[in-house]
Amino acid sequence: MSTELILRLAQDSVYTILIVIAPVAGVALIVGLIVSIFQATTQIQEQTLAFVPKIVAVFLSLLIFGAWMLQHVVEFAQNLLGNLSQYIG
Repeated sequence: MSTELILRLAQDSVYTILIVIAPVAGVALIVGLIVSIFQATTQIQEQTLAFVPKIVAVFLSLLIFGAWMLQHVVEFAQNLLGNLSQYIG
């Protein structure tokens, strides 16, 4: 296995991870920002107020983007397993 092949596999892996996690992380970031602004304006410093909306938003985003995320992971796995003979030999 050559160095270029290993670097390409690592690059493809990181790219796939970033693409798959982006919608969920983006939703969590936006909801967290909205909750933080709400807490700052109302001066409510309840810790659970920050976590519960983010958890609900992440679950909803998983329901919405789950099929798309699974499609990208399956394509990556098929590509990886389809080229397995190149990695071994």
